[in-house]
Amino acid sequence: MPDRHPEHAGAADLQAATALAQRTAEAMWPRDAASKLIGLKLLAVRPGYAKMSMIVRPDMANGHHMCHGGYLFTFADSAFAYACNSYNLNTVASACHIDFLASARVGEQLEAECEERSLAGRSGVYDTTIRNTHGKVIALFRGKSTRISGEVIAGLQGEEAQPAQRIADR
Repeated sequence: MPDRHPEHAGAADLQAATALAQRTAEAMWPRDAASKLIGLKLLAVRPGYAKMSMIVRPDMANGHHMCHGGYLFTFADSAFAYACNSYNLNTVASACHIDFLASARVGEQLEAECEERSLAGRSGVYDTTIRNTHGKVIALFRGKSTRISGEVIAGLQGEEAQPAQRIADR
């Protein structure tokens, strides 16, 4: 079975693929109303990886004075979206699951880190971990992705897209 992990690509391919992942994220961000609505910030993106942050606001609290699980799911799902679309190939969720392990309180800053675990053909598996600033794990999210037709940056052709495609096709 071929090695699909970006870190095993050549340095030039990885640098070009990382630049493409960043351009792809920059193209997605203006259209991503949901992430902006809840105040997410994109901290890092590279092939198969994304990291975001969120501050739990008072309007995100449930009746127990903790962050509502729906916001945590949205947060993890957004990091998953940036990671699985990082190859500039339109990709959507086919299934997701989240385990809530600890509560997050109003005012806490959280980070969601999403990493590709498997990519085979049109299907991928990604794990997102949500942590607070003390490193405590708040939630674990697993997303399964499916590639659909098209590109995030439509019409991107030639040398610019080839390194990311080589990494995605490994």
